[in-house]
Amino acid sequence: MEPFVLKNQSFFTIESWTRQYPGLTAGMTTKNGGKSIGEFETLNLGFHVGDVADNVCSNRETVSELLKFPLNAWVGAEQTHDTVLKKITIEDRGKGSSSYNDSFKGTDGFYTNEEGILLTLCFADCVPLFFIAPESRMIGAAHAGWKGTVGQIAKRMVTAWGEEGITPEQIFVVIGPSICEKCYIVDKRVIDLVENTLEDGGMLPYNLIKEGQYSLDLRELNRKILLSAGVPDGNILSTGFCTSCDKKEFFSHRRAEGRAGRMLSFIGWKEKADHL
Repeated sequence: MEPFVLKNQSFFTIESWTRQYPGLTAGMTTKNGGKSIGEFETLNLGFHVGDVADNVCSNRETVSELLKFPLNAWVGAEQTHDTVLKKITIEDRGKGSSSYNDSFKGTDGFYTNEEGILLTLCFADCVPLFFIAPESRMIGAAHAGWKGTVGQIAKRMVTAWGEEGITPEQIFVVIGPSICEKCYIVDKRVIDLVENTLEDGGMLPYNLIKEGQYSLDLRELNRKILLSAGVPDGNILSTGFCTSCDKKEFFSHRRAEGRAGRMLSFIGWKEKADHL
């Protein structure tokens, strides 16, 4: 079953989670319903792609109002395709929400168990990973391009939560809208790194297309990494949406040959007073 449901032109929610866990906001924006123009039309939420900053801020205010989650409670990152995770506390609120300059540097994942914080990351083909351990009220988000994926950022989240007393069996994960295997072609250098990702010798999700060119299923690779980290198969849901194929809803870095806006993944617990 598709975990992402379009709520209006501007965002999808992870419907099963938000229904099951009162106060949870979780999902991903689309590219529609904003003020940006040109290649950024219209709901670009990335500060770092060359768009007019005022338009990005306006777009973020729009999303804030739609989600009923104040912008000064968001946190954002300067994502570097690495595997650094940051545990967020209430004191961090607002960093990276209205400016790229004060975002968390060199960070590709967040987690928190505190209310009133919206964890946000930018995407335009890479794999958004959403995590929740309901018993501990721990939530997390990670950005997994091919570098983050082969660096096993998904496993790093499971390990970090283990240090918080959370077992892999308690963790649920949703793999979000990202580029599909048909659209994602990589070279032998990437495949050589993929080959070293899993230790159990299982089948890896890539296919040779022609000499030196391979199609790679990043979503499936992240699923396999999560399984190898001990997350049960039944705890992992994956989308069918492709950021490159589904042109009406999503920006795609590959499709636009590098000139594209960014969608935002988001997950946060609203403060109790906001959802009673």
